[in-house]
Amino acid sequence: MRISRRTIAKALVAVFVVNLVVMGIGAYHSSQNVPPIPKEVVGPDGDAVVTQSQVQRGKIVFQQNGLMNHGSILGNGAYYGVDYTADALDLKVQFMRAYYAQERYDRPYDELADAEQASVDSVVRDDVDEPLTPGAQTVRYSPAEVYAHEQVREVYVERYHEGAKERGLPANYVDSASDARRFADFAMWTAWMSHTDRPGSDHSFTNEWPYEPAAGNAPTGATMTWSVLSMVLLVAAVGIGVWLYNSVELPEPEIRSIEVPPPDEISLSPSQRAATRFVPLAGALFAVQVLLGGLLAHYYVEREAFFGVSEVFGVELLSVLPFSLAKTFHLDLGILWIASLWLGAGLFLPPLLTNYEPPRQKTYIHLLLGALVVATVGGLGGVWLGAQGYIDGALWWILGNEGLEYLEVGRLWQVGLLVGFVLWTALVWRGFRPLLRRESSYGLAHLIVYAGGSIGLLFTAGMLYTPRTNIVMTEFWRWWVVHMWVEGAFEFFIVAIVGLTLVSMGLLKKRSAEKAVAFQALFVMGSGVIGAAHHYWWVGQPDVWIPFGSVFSTLELIPLVLILFEAMGQYRALATGEEGFPYTLPFMFIIASGFWNFVGAGVLGFFINLPLVNYYEHGTYLTVGHAHAAMFGAFGFLALGMATYMLRISSKPAQWTERRLRWAFWLWNVGLAVMVFVSVLPVGFLQLETAFTQSYAAARSLAFYNGELVQLLFWARLPGDTMIILGTLVFAYDVVVKRFSLRSVSTPEETPPAGTIPDRLLTEDDD
Repeated sequence: MRISRRTIAKALVAVFVVNLVVMGIGAYHSSQNVPPIPKEVVGPDGDAVVTQSQVQRGKIVFQQNGLMNHGSILGNGAYYGVDYTADALDLKVQFMRAYYAQERYDRPYDELADAEQASVDSVVRDDVDEPLTPGAQTVRYSPAEVYAHEQVREVYVERYHEGAKERGLPANYVDSASDARRFADFAMWTAWMSHTDRPGSDHSFTNEWPYEPAAGNAPTGATMTWSVLSMVLLVAAVGIGVWLYNSVELPEPEIRSIEVPPPDEISLSPSQRAATRFVPLAGALFAVQVLLGGLLAHYYVEREAFFGVSEVFGVELLSVLPFSLAKTFHLDLGILWIASLWLGAGLFLPPLLTNYEPPRQKTYIHLLLGALVVATVGGLGGVWLGAQGYIDGALWWILGNEGLEYLEVGRLWQVGLLVGFVLWTALVWRGFRPLLRRESSYGLAHLIVYAGGSIGLLFTAGMLYTPRTNIVMTEFWRWWVVHMWVEGAFEFFIVAIVGLTLVSMGLLKKRSAEKAVAFQALFVMGSGVIGAAHHYWWVGQPDVWIPFGSVFSTLELIPLVLILFEAMGQYRALATGEEGFPYTLPFMFIIASGFWNFVGAGVLGFFINLPLVNYYEHGTYLTVGHAHAAMFGAFGFLALGMATYMLRISSKPAQWTERRLRWAFWLWNVGLAVMVFVSVLPVGFLQLETAFTQSYAAARSLAFYNGELVQLLFWARLPGDTMIILGTLVFAYDVVVKRFSLRSVSTPEETPPAGTIPDRLLTEDDD
C-alpha cells in the first residue's frame, strides 16, 4: 500500500488539531466540575472546624516545602513517603473507629470483639459515605469526624514540623506547627473528596480511589468495564501496528546501498563546534544526577544516613539534603542533561545537511548555552534557597520552588526555559533555511522545526495555574505538560531526529525519511495527546476521562510497535553492514533507545495503564520501573547517541577511540536492566499485592518499605545503580577528553561538493 507524503502530512495536521480541540473542550469541562473546597466545614454544634482559606493555605505549604517530592498527593509525586490522600483517609478511619469504640463500648477499638468492631466499622462507613448536596457551601462533620480531623492535624505536626527521622523527615521540615496543621487540612480535604460522592453520581470525586475498604472505597464498575475493553483494544492495536508496518511501504536503512560519508571528509563549521559545548555540560549534569539517584535509592534503606557519612563528617545529611530536595535535583537534572544534548544535536545537524552557516550563528549558540547555564544554576539554586527558608513571601514560587513534580523550579526560571526553547527553534530554523526554501511544508527540515516548536508550545500549559489554583486543575495542566511532552512532543522529536540522523549518515534518502517520520508522528500525536487522560482518573476529574484515557492509552502502543520494528530494521542494517561503517556506536544508541522505549513506555506503560491495575498500582514502584525504562532508556539513550554522533564527526580521526564509550554503553544497558528487573519491578509487584489484599495506604506505608524482603530488594538495586553511575562517570570523562581533540573549523562552501550530503539533499526533487 503506497501512501504519499502529502497525504500523511495532511492527516497529521488534522489529527493534531482534533486532539487539541478535544483536550481544550476537556479543559473547560474539567474546570467546571472540579471538587469544591467548602467555605466552611462545621461540627455538630456549628463551630468551624476548617475553612476554605485554611485548605488553600495548606496547598501552599505543600508546594512551598516540596512535599510532592517526599510523598504524593492523589497518587502523584514521590513514593518515599506516604500518599497524603490515602494516609489522611486511613488516619481518619482509624481515629473515627477509636472515637466510636470509646463512646459505645468504653474500650479501645483493638480490644473489641469481632461483632463490636463490625458495628463500629459500619458506623464509620456510614459517616464518611455522606453525599454532597449540589451547590452546598458548608459541609457538616459528625462528632467522630471532628475528633479525627483534630487528631490528624497533631499527627502531621509531629511528623512534618517536629520531625520523624524514621520517615526521613528532619525537624522543622515544615517551619511551624500552624503550617503543619494547614497541610493536614489540605490532605484531609483530598481525603474528603475521595470518599464523598460527586453530586448526581454513585461514586466519589476520585472514582472511589484510593482503595480503602474501611471507608467503602472500591473500584467502580466503569473501572472494571474499561479494563476489559482495553485488553480487547490491546489485541486490536498490536494487530493494527503489525499490519500497518507490513502494509505501508516504509523504507529501512540499507548500509551497502548508499555511500556513507567518512567523518574526516565532513567539514566542521564554527556553529557545529560551538554546539559540541552542550555535550560536556550534559555530562556534568548527568554525573550529578546519577549520584543523587544513588543517594535516593539508599534513603529507602537508611532514612537518615548514607553509609555512615553523618558519623564520619559530623554532618546531618537529612537536614542538608533531605529526600525531597535530592529528588527535585535528580528529576530536574535528568530533564536538563537530556534537553542539553537534544539542543546541541538540533544545532549541530543543520550545517551537516545544508553546508550553510548562518551569520553569527556561533554567537547565538553561545548565548543559548549561557542562558541554559543561568537557568540551571538559578532554578536549582532557587529550589535550595526556598527549601532552606531564604525565599519567603510572595516570591517563593516565582524565584524558589514551585513544588510540583517535574515542574519544581520557580516560575521565572520556567519562563526562561520557555524563551530558550523559542530561541533554539529560531536557531534551528536559521540553520535549515536552505532546505526550508526548497522543500515542501511537510519536508524533513520542517518536521524538525515543528517537533521542536511543539515542545515549547505545550510547555505554556505550565503557566496556567498558581499556588492558589485548585489542586485538581493544577494537576490537569501539569500533566498536560509532562505527558504531552513525553508521549507526544518528545516522541515526535525522537522519530524526526532519528530520521534526520539516518539521512545525515547516508542510510536513507531524504524523501524516504520524510515519509517514515510523518507516518510515525501521525500515530504518536494521534494517541499521545488525548492519552494524557489516563492521568485524570483518580485526581478528581470528571468521569469522561476514563473512557478517553483507556482507549487512547491502548492506542499509544501502535507507534511504539512501529518504533520497535524500525529499531529491528536498523539492527539488521547494522549487523549486515560493512565493517568499515564509521557510525556503529551512535547507531547502537539509537537501537537501544527504540528497544527501551518499547519495554518502558510500551510493555510496562500499557500494563500499569489498565484502569483496574492502575487503580491499585497508581503511585507505586511499578511506575518507577516504567519511568526509568521509558525516560532514561528511550530519551536518554537517544540523546547519548546523538552526543556520540556529534563527537564522532567533530573529533580528530587519529585521536578517535570508542573504547570508553562502548564501556559506558554496556554499563548503562546492563545496569538499567538490573535496576528495573531485579529490584524495582519486584518491589512494585509486592506493593500491588499489598494494595490488593489490604489497602492502598498499607502498600505505601513505612511498615511495607521496612519489610525484610523489600529491604533485600532495595539492596539488590545496588549493582545496577553502581553500573549506571560508573558508565556515566566514564562518559563524562571521555566527552571532556574528546572536546579537547576537535578538528579545526572551516567555512562552508557556497556550492556543496558533488556527492556530499548537502549536495544530495539540496538537489533532490521534492515534488
